[in-house]
Amino acid sequence: MEWSWQRIPAEYLVTGVKLAQGGKIGARKGFLHVKKGRVESIGAGTPTVEGVPALAADGLVLAPGFVDTHVHFREPGQEEKETVASGSRAAAAGGFTTVVTMPNTDPPIDNAGMVRYVIDRGVESGLCRVLPTGAISVGRKGETLAELGAMAEAGAVAFTDDGSPVASGKLMSNALKYARLLGVPIMTHAEDLTIVGDGCMHAGYWSTRLGLPGMARASEDAATFRDIELARAGGAHLHVAHVSTRGSVAIIRRAKAEGVRVTAEATPHHFSLEHSRCRDYSPLFKMNPPLREPEDVAAVADGLADGTIDCIATDHAPHTATEKELQFDQAPFGVIGLETAFAVGVTYLVEGGKLDLGRLIQCFTERPAAVLGLPLGRLEEGGEADFVLLATDREWVVTPASLRSRSRNSAFLGETLKGQVVATFLRGRLTWHQEEPSLG
Repeated sequence: MEWSWQRIPAEYLVTGVKLAQGGKIGARKGFLHVKKGRVESIGAGTPTVEGVPALAADGLVLAPGFVDTHVHFREPGQEEKETVASGSRAAAAGGFTTVVTMPNTDPPIDNAGMVRYVIDRGVESGLCRVLPTGAISVGRKGETLAELGAMAEAGAVAFTDDGSPVASGKLMSNALKYARLLGVPIMTHAEDLTIVGDGCMHAGYWSTRLGLPGMARASEDAATFRDIELARAGGAHLHVAHVSTRGSVAIIRRAKAEGVRVTAEATPHHFSLEHSRCRDYSPLFKMNPPLREPEDVAAVADGLADGTIDCIATDHAPHTATEKELQFDQAPFGVIGLETAFAVGVTYLVEGGKLDLGRLIQCFTERPAAVLGLPLGRLEEGGEADFVLLATDREWVVTPASLRSRSRNSAFLGETLKGQVVATFLRGRLTWHQEEPSLG
């Protein structure tokens, strides 16, 4: 029976694949049998089911759909940068079937109605699950605790003022205690603004040479330590966003060893790029936290390798071309990352000898799902058929035309990366494809 990317049947087989399961890549060819959006069966071999069409995907890796714990889709209020629909397209192109959005929109996501708004926009798009976080404080102003209970009931999966730190230790302590009762984590943007000041890149050799105000490691390290100690005292779950310093990695590693309930994420740009990329004053390399020194980059990669850092998150932060054409110190912080994340992981971590492919895929699947307690990131019989097909040896060049985000502010433009997402399926339904399949 024939089928194509444009007409996916309700029941089908994907055959000839290398299955990524439990941190391992299958040595033998395997298959996935999908029926009505769920996994009918999965395993080694090449079965034939009478009357069921098969997609011969020989040589490709089949993995669970990716989960991103940290994206900015900018809706409502900044739709010129990204919308839930355009962000979902970028997510699907990057292999993501679930994304967690940040609340720093305009107005902020600080009440139950706004949480439901984001969820509804995601359902309308239909390209990936869009799970919102709610703001810790009303208006993200860091003054009054937001309605955490109502937002959790509406569907918020975590709370954060991301984009800004919570300066008040008392407010953060209260948020952690309340979130513990609700069974959801607090995500911290670890930054001490009294240390950062007007910094716009990492404080070090290159900031001095370029004459730009620097952002010291101590800002992140001090804030990470404070919030971990507050989580320890309250017995709460703290998730540390976008870890970028060797000091923070060491603090998190020690806290985990001492039994503190802390998890952490790292971005592709923080385990691959360092602060010398700013030498030409290109705002494409301006992000917060900033690109740091080679020792920090290595520490973040090591943290992913030994489990100190639980998962990879993109911190996908779209901006318009006009904004990113401003002078370095005036341009906004942030880069996009959904469509390049997997390839950056293969290129810098797998090819660099830091992680094997199975472990890398775990950092995109079951490990981020576990951080948020989501029943996702695995392929099991009876479960929803969220999966990706990956060409792990394929090289490609990142160009503006290759990106599906509404914005093009990627730190990897012009770079040749290894590893490409060929197709993405959400509940068995195709949401992205790179090329036509071989029909069997």
